[in-house]
Amino acid sequence: MTKAALPPSAPSKLLWAAELPRAVWTVASWPRHRKALAAAPRGDGRPVMLLPGLLNSDRSNFVMRRFLQRLGYNAQGWGLGRNLGARTVGADAAILIARLEGLAAASGPVTLIGISLGGIIARLVAHGRPELVSEVITVSSPFAGPGTATNVWRIFQLTTGERFDDPAVMARNASIAKPLPMPTTAIWSRSDGLVAGTICRDENCRSIEIRSSHLGVQVRPDVLLAISRVLANEED
Repeated sequence: MTKAALPPSAPSKLLWAAELPRAVWTVASWPRHRKALAAAPRGDGRPVMLLPGLLNSDRSNFVMRRFLQRLGYNAQGWGLGRNLGARTVGADAAILIARLEGLAAASGPVTLIGISLGGIIARLVAHGRPELVSEVITVSSPFAGPGTATNVWRIFQLTTGERFDDPAVMARNASIAKPLPMPTTAIWSRSDGLVAGTICRDENCRSIEIRSSHLGVQVRPDVLLAISRVLANEED
């Protein structure tokens, strides 16, 4: 008899403790990658919206936004302040969808790039209004498993006012994890110290593995380069 697969668990305390030092090292090592970043494939001017992670605002995505703008994309933040989940985007992300409708009306369907919780919200929006979304890229977003397989689930519940055992939340999360009808890429790390890397991707989307902490993942040169190649439709 084969043993049943164990459910995913939160990263170890060792990985959790290493989060801040690893994030600092990411920033300190950034200058070594300037040439590679300068050689990233050019963009085509399409609209791109960046969605920040839990408790973060557009400021956290400043480096990524400037990088994509320099490549030629119409990259912008979500303009909703700090990400407090449904408290920020509204029921079923209605507030975010209203902003997306305006951008799509002016520039066409939008590519959504979401960091952590931002990626989960991006998938929610893409399921609800697929005609507004051309592509979804998630970065360290635990959309494919239980929210308790993270070291921040208590902070999530306190901040957003939602509980993972709420039937409505469980149903919504199950819907978010379903395959999307547009191109989808998940960038993830098995050495993530805040969320289990194995629930940040699944077999229904393109998967790009990196080696990274959770903190600061959105400014990592390898993440920026991976995103530029996905947007340019280059094979990784």
